[in-house]
Amino acid sequence: MKLYSDNLVFFDTEFSDLDPYKGEILSIGMVKMNGDELYLELEYEGELSDWVKERVIPVLSEEKVSRDEACKKVRAFCAEPKPIPVALVPQYDMVYLSKLFGWENLPVHWYAVDFASILFANGVDPEDYLERNDHQLMKELGIDMSRVRVHKAIDDARLLREVFLKFCA
Repeated sequence: MKLYSDNLVFFDTEFSDLDPYKGEILSIGMVKMNGDELYLELEYEGELSDWVKERVIPVLSEEKVSRDEACKKVRAFCAEPKPIPVALVPQYDMVYLSKLFGWENLPVHWYAVDFASILFANGVDPEDYLERNDHQLMKELGIDMSRVRVHKAIDDARLLREVFLKFCA
């Protein structure tokens, strides 16, 4: 696969609820092509879905930053020219990123590379990327999942970059 650009940032967000009208970002993980990383956990006092309480909250362990501080750090990390974001399912991540920054002030390009669609186009069920089938896809790619804390945004962003690079090889 030939890339249009290598100015990419692989990212994942975890949020309080799948409903973007109720939810807010709890954490964001970003990894550039060169391996530079940013991980932030944001202050949040609101309600949490049961799914988030069960799967996301247990892996949040860092000092929390304000939404304003998170915006400053993400903007500094992304810098110019704005990178193209890559997410497994950007339909959620981009909505929550837009809620955090405002649509006109995104620190990344407005369009995102949808990695689930790349998997699909390569004959891989995107569900197999996740926890289904005992991580068979990751085993086939030679990826050790024992070091990945699923739903820890930085680990998910690292994993996304690793899988993406294997698909590009």
